[in-house]
Amino acid sequence: MRDFVDGTAFNNEQGNRARKLFAAVVLAALDDAIADDKKYGNGPEQIARWARSRDGREVLSCAGIDPNERVVNGLMEFVGKGIRTSVALSREESERRNAAEQEARAA
Repeated sequence: MRDFVDGTAFNNEQGNRARKLFAAVVLAALDDAIADDKKYGNGPEQIARWARSRDGREVLSCAGIDPNERVVNGLMEFVGKGIRTSVALSREESERRNAAEQEARAA
């Protein structure tokens, strides 16, 4: 019984690592689309094309993201904002966004 539990825990940990790896690929795709948007102006179309492709759907699924049209629209909106993923995930950006929301509510 103990070997079964250890094996299950190991497999779960491996699955979590794989999911994180694929999530990093999604973040890289977003950064590439943002760079394309700044350079050529077609970033949202690029990420939508990738997310709807067979490879894109598979990467999104492996990252634990359901590859539906709502997700594609969210990715396009994120790329349209032009904020790089490293900045968007930082604590400072989160605090700035929360402060801006509170100011908007107070006004």
